[in-house]
Amino acid sequence: MRTASIKRDTFETKIDMAINIDGTGKSNISTKIGFFDHMLTHISKHGFIDIVLKADGDTNVDCHHTIEDVGIVFGKCLAKALGDKAGIKRYGFFILPMDETLILCSLDISGRAYINFDVSFKTQRCGGMDMEMVEEFFRAVCTNAGINLHIKMLEGKNSHHIAEGIFKAFGKSLDMAVSYDERINGVLSTKGMLEV
Repeated sequence: MRTASIKRDTFETKIDMAINIDGTGKSNISTKIGFFDHMLTHISKHGFIDIVLKADGDTNVDCHHTIEDVGIVFGKCLAKALGDKAGIKRYGFFILPMDETLILCSLDISGRAYINFDVSFKTQRCGGMDMEMVEEFFRAVCTNAGINLHIKMLEGKNSHHIAEGIFKAFGKSLDMAVSYDERINGVLSTKGMLEV
């Protein structure tokens, strides 16, 4: 079982997270930002990753620190749980429909962090979450997990649907990328390693 747990305490947030990449999609998530909790459950459910998360942040200021720091910790947990990445498919991709919305997500667990986020939200907020924080969350995940991630909105009008489509598509793509292929001897790279 590929698992990891990390606690991170700063003056702005206190985060305690545990993940199991080889899970069934169970989650127990509390960040005090209801819409963000809802989005994270989609990564868990559609990525078959068990997630236990408790985050206490300065939400009296805004949602920024909590969401970004959860992204940092989630990225670090992914990197820790994946270890040397031996045997994983490395690449994952999905095109996900969510009512009128269509989201493309493609990622490479290459060890080289990069994000291309081509999405236009129609509202500034959903619930207690600023929509600009969707990109910041995934940027933090990519930076700390060494993931190359491209997210593109092909169609979309409703901000809730767009955000939900993104988190679901990421979960599906991640599930593909971390899955094993018995034909892979070591890591799927001509360099013999998946890191910078």
